[in-house]
Amino acid sequence: MSDFRILLANLRRPRLLMRAARFGLGDYRRERDLRRLVKCGMSPEETVPSLISVEEELETIRLAGDVTYSAARHIEVLIALLSEAQLLRRQEFA
Repeated sequence: MSDFRILLANLRRPRLLMRAARFGLGDYRRERDLRRLVKCGMSPEETVPSLISVEEELETIRLAGDVTYSAARHIEVLIALLSEAQLLRRQEFA
């Protein structure tokens, strides 16, 4: 789990993307949104690595300037990643 913390702490993305993701945290509904983003189990331990992988792919596409890049999808993945990381932290302290 600490590996995920290190990855998330070192995550450097444009300020606008991160602000949009933080703004969207209030509207995130795990049951509704997570199914569209990853195809794995429902525990945060399983979803965080999958979300990190998806986000890294999106970042690679963004940096390449590929026309298939979707900022909306990138923000959705970042919202889910931030939210799942919060759940993971809560479970560690519970």
